[in-house]
Amino acid sequence: MTLTLRGMTWDHERGFDSIATASSAYRSRAYAETGTEVEIVWERRSLQAFADQGLESMAAEFDLLVIDHPHIPHAAHAGLLAPLPDGEGPAAFVGRSFQTYRWQGTQYGVAIDAAAQVAAYRPDLFPEPPRTWPDVLELARDAVVLWPCKPIDAFASTFTLTSALQGEDAGRRGRFGAPDAFAEAWETVGRLRDLVPEECLTENPIEVSERLAGSDRWCYAPLLYGYSNYARPGFRDHRLAWTDIPQTGGEPRGSMLGGAGLSVSAHSDHRAEAVAFATWAGTGDVQRGVYALAGGQPGHVAAWEDRQLDELTAGFFAGTRRTLELASLRPQHPRYMDVQNAACARVHRALVQREGATGLLADLDQMFATLGRPACR
Repeated sequence: MTLTLRGMTWDHERGFDSIATASSAYRSRAYAETGTEVEIVWERRSLQAFADQGLESMAAEFDLLVIDHPHIPHAAHAGLLAPLPDGEGPAAFVGRSFQTYRWQGTQYGVAIDAAAQVAAYRPDLFPEPPRTWPDVLELARDAVVLWPCKPIDAFASTFTLTSALQGEDAGRRGRFGAPDAFAEAWETVGRLRDLVPEECLTENPIEVSERLAGSDRWCYAPLLYGYSNYARPGFRDHRLAWTDIPQTGGEPRGSMLGGAGLSVSAHSDHRAEAVAFATWAGTGDVQRGVYALAGGQPGHVAAWEDRQLDELTAGFFAGTRRTLELASLRPQHPRYMDVQNAACARVHRALVQREGATGLLADLDQMFATLGRPACR
């Protein structure tokens, strides 16, 4: 007997190959344990397609969904996702990854993928990357630095630097950030904008990674979401090395936590089977084994501490873990994504038009005030 589940994930080797390969391994395992083959047919869509369709219709169509954690409060509040077992708990996942898929005391996603803004460089061109922001800006004057700053990435960098400088997550306390910390963060963002190519204003981390790996003109990017694929042999002509973001106060703190989680639709006709697969996919042996080896970027600590996996990725996990451990979280609220969308557009417009910090912060504070204090988790 064969049971077929449908899954939706994002269109990248890291998002598709990893989960599809793990699903193939699970098929025979499920048969051996239950007598039923569980086949999971995965469809992949761009991140923009996710935004255009919306979770409501996808939850009605698919059994399993790989989604970004800021969607969790809205999806859970709207009854779109099935509760999941706590499993191994927060200590089993890097940084605060487990926490991001928890809403009002219930888990709605397994942190199968972990990411934050980190730094990338070409070790064949530049063996020792800068460790402080003054050093980054000095290097950028040599026209060898890239920085993805399309709207979501410009917002993420502003969030990261503000969190780092004020010593707590931005977007809390009913405002975006403390005025002094935000002013310093915005000054750094503005100086970086003036020192990188203008086309960076329309690029995302994948596009910047492609440029770093494909041309000897560039050697470093200080803030971009990490992709361990580019550190693996044979993925591109040149391997990238990944390291912690530049330090603030002696630590690489404040990076805006990203990643993706595996959730189960509340409308699935096969919830028990979907939950069983999601739970299995988040275990340490799977995460550091079939999932990671197929190009995934695991969330489980067992993968981040696996020496062979770290060697395979040229030190990606050891080189960026401190940043993940000190990363910042966006507010958890059912309306957060609407606020983020508006904030991304506002930050990018201010960046392009070279606006000062005061007016921009006033607008961001007003947006984030609508979320109130941090909601119950």
